Amino acid sequence: MPLTVRQAMLLVAALGIGAVAAAAYTQHVWEMQPCPWCVLQRLIFLAIAAAAVAAAAVPAGIAQRVVVLPVLGLAGMGMAAALWQHFVAASAASCNLTLADRIVSGLGLDAAWPDLFMATASCADAQVKLLGVPYEFWSLGLFAVIDSLALLALLANLRRR
Repeated sequence: MPLTVRQAMLLVAALGIGAVAAAAYTQHVWEMQPCPWCVLQRLIFLAIAAAAVAAAAVPAGIAQRVVVLPVLGLAGMGMAAALWQHFVAASAASCNLTLADRIVSGLGLDAAWPDLFMATASCADAQVKLLGVPYEFWSLGLFAVIDSLALLALLANLRRR
C-alpha cells in the first residue's frame, strides 16, 4: 500500500531533522567541521522539515498537493548545493562571502545558533569522507530520497482522485 501524502511528509520531516542531528553529531563528536555550503544544507534540511510538517497538517486534497511543492523545490535546491559544494566550492581557496555564506549570515543564523549554523572550516578543509563517500554525497543522496518520496506521494495521491 503506497504512503499517503501525510505519511510521506512526516517521514520527510523526520529525515530532514535526522540529517541535521547527524551533521551536528559528526561536528561536535567526530570534530568534522562544517563549511558554509555544509551549513546551508543544514538550513535547507530544516526548511524541508518545516514545509513537510505544514504539508502533513493540511487536509487531504488539492491544498495538500500544493503544499508539497515547496518540499520538492527545496530538495532540488539541496541537491544543487551539495553538487556545488563538491564540484566547485571544494576546489576554491576560500568559500567566504559565497552565496551560502551570505544566506546564513544574512539570516543571522550563525550568530543566533553558532553550534549549528556557524561555518568553522573552509570548503577545501571540509572535504571529508564518511565510509569512503564524500560527506556532501550523503547529503545529496538524502535530498534525492526526500525529493523522490515527495514526488511519489504526490503522484499516488493524484492517481487516487
